[in-house]
Amino acid sequence: MNAVSTLSAAALAERIFGTVGGLTRDDPGVSRESFGAGESRAMEAVAAIAAELGLACETDAYKNLWMRLPEDARAAPPVILGSHLDSVPHGGNFDGLAGVAAAMMALARYRGRAAEAPPLRALALRGEESAWYGKAYLGSLALTGKLGGEALALRHRDGHGTLGGAMAMLGIDTEAIRAGKPLLAPGDAAAYLELHIEQGPVMTARGWPVTAVTGIRGNLRHNAVRCTGEAGHSGAVPRWLRKDAVLAVAELLSRMDEHWRVLLQMGMDLVMTSGICTTSPDSHAVSVIPGEVRFSLEIRSQDAATMERFYDLVREECRAVEKSRGVAFTFDTRIDTAPATMDPAWIARLQAASLRLGSPLETIPSGAGHDAAVFANAGIPAAMVFVRNENGSHNPHEAMDIADFLKGVDLLTEAVRTV
Repeated sequence: MNAVSTLSAAALAERIFGTVGGLTRDDPGVSRESFGAGESRAMEAVAAIAAELGLACETDAYKNLWMRLPEDARAAPPVILGSHLDSVPHGGNFDGLAGVAAAMMALARYRGRAAEAPPLRALALRGEESAWYGKAYLGSLALTGKLGGEALALRHRDGHGTLGGAMAMLGIDTEAIRAGKPLLAPGDAAAYLELHIEQGPVMTARGWPVTAVTGIRGNLRHNAVRCTGEAGHSGAVPRWLRKDAVLAVAELLSRMDEHWRVLLQMGMDLVMTSGICTTSPDSHAVSVIPGEVRFSLEIRSQDAATMERFYDLVREECRAVEKSRGVAFTFDTRIDTAPATMDPAWIARLQAASLRLGSPLETIPSGAGHDAAVFANAGIPAAMVFVRNENGSHNPHEAMDIADFLKGVDLLTEAVRTV
């Protein structure tokens, strides 16, 4: 028996998180760039620990990492346990990595007793975060043949290089991506199960260590909307002659906030965010009326029709603000991600497993996006387990308790067991 296999579950979890976090440290958090160096270091570290656990590892043509029990030669479609290994810049260490760690730990628990569960695979995906190239689910979309050639031209957040260039640097055949060649079709997998930290405050507020996810919000976004007005001297141009881009954007967002409030009162699921809003640093000044503002726009909902309805309102209000303030709005390419419903049979299976472990299992929708949505929309039954996490996510202050994480690992392990 090797050193890793004799570690307690808590010590093994701490080793995985500590090793990967240390290799990808980028103060004040971690940075694991999609299809970049940090993500690759994380892949290599996970593969090394998996090998010490006695798991067989292989990398697919799109550079995702697969792990399996070497003694399990069954040909039936496997249940895949997995998540992603990239992070946002200066992000938290648990987002994505917790699901990969849980997958390999659950798989390792079936060493020597593979027949007690269906064929299993652990999967570490690349490129889930949209922070680097403006589009999410890059690894899972490529895997299922849904990424599309136009994504290869997406530019890196720093303006230098493209997604296709980063993939090519890793040896990925971008022409296969462009052709939509899937490596995983619906009949190739029995299910996809993903453990992930909750990225909001609900579970902490309600005292739930683990939950099952019912559905995942889709999103509609523009990474860059430009509002063009007219620059001028702040003391010389009266209000009625101004074409102030900042006030125009502020008015637009205020109008949309009111629409959001009304739609929520009508019982619709919806969130709106403008996470980037800036004047040009080359020209902005205290005494200059801003002539241009660039901002991002993101709409999320579990209902595609609700997103479309709200987007129509955005464009309508843009026209109204253009007319009233003498500005113009220009939108970049629209990016759509479909919402997804988790598989009811697997949710029931998770709940039954939780009862066998001694506790009922609450359910919760996911406001954030996850790779499970891609698998569900590709025709592969998908389910998710959330683990309680304080201080939100996409920041270095994520605070998942290891005891809660191990309850999630126990739940995954029990849910896949053949009852």
